[in-house]
Amino acid sequence: MANHDKLPWDLIEEILSCVPPESLVRFRTVSKQWNALLSAKTFIKKHKTKMTYRFILATRSKIYSVRVNPNIEVRDLTSDIPALESQLPLTRRLIDCDGLLLCDMGKRAMVSNPWLRQTRWVEHEGNHRSFEFSGIGYDDDNRYKTLGTHWTELDPTKTFWKTLDLSSDAWKEQSGVMEPSGTTSSSTTEEGTRVTIHSTSGVSLNGTWYRVGSYEKTKYSFFIVNFDFTKETFNHFCDLPCEDNKDNDALVLRVFMGDRFSLLKQSHLTKKIQIWVTKNKIDHKQDGRYVEWMNFMEVSIPNMPDLIQPSYFINDKRLVVCSSDNDGRAWIYVLGNNNLISKTKIDLVVDSWASHCSFIPSLVSVPGGKREEAE
Repeated sequence: MANHDKLPWDLIEEILSCVPPESLVRFRTVSKQWNALLSAKTFIKKHKTKMTYRFILATRSKIYSVRVNPNIEVRDLTSDIPALESQLPLTRRLIDCDGLLLCDMGKRAMVSNPWLRQTRWVEHEGNHRSFEFSGIGYDDDNRYKTLGTHWTELDPTKTFWKTLDLSSDAWKEQSGVMEPSGTTSSSTTEEGTRVTIHSTSGVSLNGTWYRVGSYEKTKYSFFIVNFDFTKETFNHFCDLPCEDNKDNDALVLRVFMGDRFSLLKQSHLTKKIQIWVTKNKIDHKQDGRYVEWMNFMEVSIPNMPDLIQPSYFINDKRLVVCSSDNDGRAWIYVLGNNNLISKTKIDLVVDSWASHCSFIPSLVSVPGGKREEAE
């Protein structure tokens, strides 16, 4: 790299924006200018647009990256996450935000960017057995925060939530009732009813956390609930495009094209898969009643298995799904043009019932606190 200064700076930036993040780390030592570039928000955003989706799978003993390229490429990330091998308990859910990975383990969670070999642990010191780390996002000042929720049998209409500012390590606890009007009330009313979360994972889009839920009194009428990390309130954001949902139907919300939603539904009865996407960009400040959904894809083929706890992404016009079979073994399905193009069992993932999510690597650093970084 002795002659790197002879190349136009714009060309250097363009080349580096296409380099995988695990390889970019070493380039920080080339010069102060290169280090500043790799830390710049504009470059981080540009770099992320050049990266492709893969799946992250967490078992009782390992964390893996699974890339479809188009062959299945499995990489063990465990050694890239400091102190993980000796501390990894059962991961209940994986949630990503701008390339930061939140691993919920009950009263404990891990926030990590394995591609930068950075991680930190978050502990909840309360005695609430129902507590879970359920989301990650950031506020209007770009402060990253985690979201934890719990409830009590003494007041089943109330949801309690705590946020942790990852930069200051400051906890903030609140409680409220989600009203049918879509607001969060701080007091209990006769109409108030606690929101039941349908899926085990959520998505973070532009810092706001979103998840599929329903009111306990209207079990199969699903909608999207969001959490605003600036106001630190829950809201009924918008309704889903599908109706007549049943027990065991798969309903999974993901980010589409970086700024929209996609929704996967598989009927447990017919095995038919439907994908909807939002017509316009999503803004948490907009009135969700005006969100428009479009039917993007349908797949109805013989012998399609149940998608159990699926995660997915859309690559061009192909649907790529990670799901478990009845024995808890992980499979990758590629579907398109109403056909099952391929299905592959991930034999390298030995443990059953892995938690997983779709994920795009990024250069976002793990913020604040006691951060452990591999040498």
